[in-house]
Amino acid sequence: MNANPLLPDTLFHLGPVPIGRAVVTTWVIMAALALFLPWALRNPSMKPGAVQAVLEIVVTTIARQLREILGRDPWPFMPLLGSLFIYLCLANLAAVFPGASPPTGHIETPAALALVVFLSVHVFGISSRGARRYLRHYLEPSPLLLPLNVLSELTRTFSLMIRLFGNMMSHEFVIAILVFLAGFLLPVPFLLLGIMIGIIQAYIFTVLSAVYIAAAVGAVEA
Repeated sequence: MNANPLLPDTLFHLGPVPIGRAVVTTWVIMAALALFLPWALRNPSMKPGAVQAVLEIVVTTIARQLREILGRDPWPFMPLLGSLFIYLCLANLAAVFPGASPPTGHIETPAALALVVFLSVHVFGISSRGARRYLRHYLEPSPLLLPLNVLSELTRTFSLMIRLFGNMMSHEFVIAILVFLAGFLLPVPFLLLGIMIGIIQAYIFTVLSAVYIAAAVGAVEA
């Protein structure tokens, strides 16, 4: 395992392309969701079983939270933001499994997610407000502020990446140090704390993404 989280933890190569531990973990999460969700929802019922009920609670809770942030129908944004929250929860919780490493503890995964959010903000903004009106907001309240407005877009994306990466990387380091110093029994409470931290970080990342999208589509102005 690579000790430097800023460098890819390469497991193997597909031709000239190195495949890191974070990518493999992401593939496992994607495969698990692709297999589990069709199975869980194969026979939806008006009287749901336990699995369907839990999924409905998760989806409706996410939708309710997004409605409060966006101030409009959240369902057009659910494929992105709902998937983002579920993936981040599973990716962050990978830290509790022996031998696993959360993809979000390596810089490439938070960077990729922040880039997806950055592009999605502009796509939603242009599709909702029109290209001319959306781009014009960078000139407000004065055209002289255009460089600062553009810089603001870049820095908030960078901070989104660093916040997630820093919290998950530091948690990994703390657990590794405790295991080294005290064995496997003492870190158990910290693993439970890690579960809470992972869910909170997934929530913060998703909420901030929703806030950026809300500003882009004009929900704040409305």
